[in-house]
Amino acid sequence: MTLALVPVSFADACAFVAAWHRHHEPPAGHKFSIGVARDQTLVGVAIVGRPVARPFDDGSTLEVTRCATDGTPNAASMLYAVAWRAASALGYRRLVTYTQRGESGASLRAAGWRVIAERPPRPGWNVPSRPRDARGTANVQRYLWEAVSPRSDVAALTPQAREDCPFCMTGLASHCPRHRDEQNLIDPPRAGSSRLTSGETPA
Repeated sequence: MTLALVPVSFADACAFVAAWHRHHEPPAGHKFSIGVARDQTLVGVAIVGRPVARPFDDGSTLEVTRCATDGTPNAASMLYAVAWRAASALGYRRLVTYTQRGESGASLRAAGWRVIAERPPRPGWNVPSRPRDARGTANVQRYLWEAVSPRSDVAALTPQAREDCPFCMTGLASHCPRHRDEQNLIDPPRAGSSRLTSGETPA
């Protein structure tokens, strides 16, 4: 019962997310989607698109907006790893995603991702400038994860530096007067240093 990567259309990926994801509906669009199958049966999908947060939408960053599996072991970690390899092969320098409080992030750590920031709970996503329906994800603390290219300026900075600096958060560390001299002096934190609790649900 070996897992294998399979092509998947956006429509089929969305149908899988609708059936299996515990707290998100399918997204509105994608750059690409990836499937993983066992014995020719689809057991997981990852949907990769433009970052939802506008400061990250810099042309060099993508986001895993949905990752869902039927619980098959190792399917989620395979999807996260392959999503980054595919994004990197297309020339993107950074891939991000989120988990909610109470999710362990084990699949992301296994795929080489790392936590770089905590996001406090917010009352909801519906704002006058961008109306949205309630989806049951309000008032939940979230964690921002990333996979970055070793060539990326942002890869060499500490998570706190990136979180606090508008240049670094948008992948422009080489233009940052505060951190450009630190890029080759700071070792990135080791993956698995998060304070997440157990019970992961894919992003």
